[in-house]
Amino acid sequence: MLRRVGKWLVVIALVIFTGGHWLVLQSVAWFTMAVNFAQTDSLPQALKKTFDGKHPCKICKTVEAGRKSEQKQSSLKVETQLEFCFIRQYVTLPLAPHVEHSTRFVVSYFIRTDAPPTPPPRLA
Repeated sequence: MLRRVGKWLVVIALVIFTGGHWLVLQSVAWFTMAVNFAQTDSLPQALKKTFDGKHPCKICKTVEAGRKSEQKQSSLKVETQLEFCFIRQYVTLPLAPHVEHSTRFVVSYFIRTDAPPTPPPRLA
């Protein structure tokens, strides 16, 4: 249960951080306007009034003012620009000295002659 609540909190935080709350409010405003205009006009006429921008409602005005204030705040912030300098440096490694490899193989095996312990150990 706590994990699910945490996931929803992260989603809500991301929506607010990216400005999605204005989109949600604007969608609510458009829906409300369409319903209100449809009570007096036909549906096509109500949708035309909703999206023409000449008949804004209180929510539309609030959303517009909020967006403008956020834009002003973001323009007032000091923008820092990170400059990365890529300096190309060449590194030369000395060549390894030439070594003659022998083709003979030296193989040695160690043969165990003792028997395994009986009974087997309990903790391995």
